[in-house]
Amino acid sequence: MRAPASILPLSAEGLVFEAEGRRLLDGVSFRIPQGGTTAIIGPNGAGKSLTLRICHGLIAASAGSIVWSGGTGSAAGRKRHAMVFQRPVMLRRSARANLTHALRALGFDDPAGRAERALHRFGLQDLAERPARLLSGGEQQRLAIARAWALEPELLFLDEPTSQLDPGATRLIEALVHDLAAEGITLLMTTHDLGQARRLSRRVLFMHRGRIVEDAPTDRFFAAPETPEARAFIAGELLW
Repeated sequence: MRAPASILPLSAEGLVFEAEGRRLLDGVSFRIPQGGTTAIIGPNGAGKSLTLRICHGLIAASAGSIVWSGGTGSAAGRKRHAMVFQRPVMLRRSARANLTHALRALGFDDPAGRAERALHRFGLQDLAERPARLLSGGEQQRLAIARAWALEPELLFLDEPTSQLDPGATRLIEALVHDLAAEGITLLMTTHDLGQARRLSRRVLFMHRGRIVEDAPTDRFFAAPETPEARAFIAGELLW
């Protein structure tokens, strides 16, 4: 069988989102090619999480478009991107059942086998029969990443994946993110942690007031930010 056509690059073209008379996104455009990790950073309310949700198809933009390469109009194409949220959504089921339910709902073959591989891949086999909602925050986030990984995504969206975690759990999740990128999964993540963006990403999209103000390789962005907003953000100054 021929491999399915890639869904990448992903292009966001002039995204606008308005709610209650406010423009929360204002002409957001960027392109995500195959490979590597891109970090979206910026102050609270800049539009980072909203951008991910629009890209993943959870929210419709008021204007603009998301353009995928390949057969993304098909059910197979829609399966090939997944999202992990800041606060993982856990069903009132065991850790194992959280995996198998998602796989069955999306029509994957051998959901039990796929779930078992995911549990082992992410070190969750000893927690498989525990209620998912009783796991620690770090364990829940590992389960959420395992659930996304089991879907075999080409692109994985991560929305502030460590913002609720202690330092030890954060290090573990960062190691998993690094490994996923090394395996060839393309990642687009939001983070408020500048150190995390430096450690994990190749490229930074800096957002402020609903716009992308800078788009640069990570090293260059942190060494020589081009805009006063980015310089202020890196310096830890409040932006309004």
